[in-house]
Amino acid sequence: MSTSSGKQSASGGGVDPAPKPSRRVFSPEYKLAMVAEYENAPNGEKGAILRREGLYSSHIIEWTRARDAGHLGHVGTQKTDAGTVAAGPRMKKSAEQIELEKLRRQNEKLQADLKKTRMALDIMGKAHALLEELSESADNDLPRKNS
Repeated sequence: MSTSSGKQSASGGGVDPAPKPSRRVFSPEYKLAMVAEYENAPNGEKGAILRREGLYSSHIIEWTRARDAGHLGHVGTQKTDAGTVAAGPRMKKSAEQIELEKLRRQNEKLQADLKKTRMALDIMGKAHALLEELSESADNDLPRKNS
């Protein structure tokens, strides 16, 4: 059966000219090598590495996080009952990892707040010293009255 344009319909049983693309799989060694090369590259050359390898920055980010968490060999995979490795959802973080990340963010925020407070106190101290100096010079500039 053909349509008015001369092409076969989808139900015509024709062979699909474009096979379904397969998902790329990267070995842990490759991931570690790419993360190391990306991190050691100067800022202007990082994009060239990604283009050369056909990767996205999200790959590097995900692999870096997995490496730092010690899960690089297990990223995006999980064992099935048969013992084979199958693609699965991202690994869930343990409660300790979540709490650790939360505490690190809180620590960074508190350190930034402390830095701002110290800068404000420094400015206040300098302003106080300047006002004292101006006050003393104003006192010295006033003519003294003889009574």
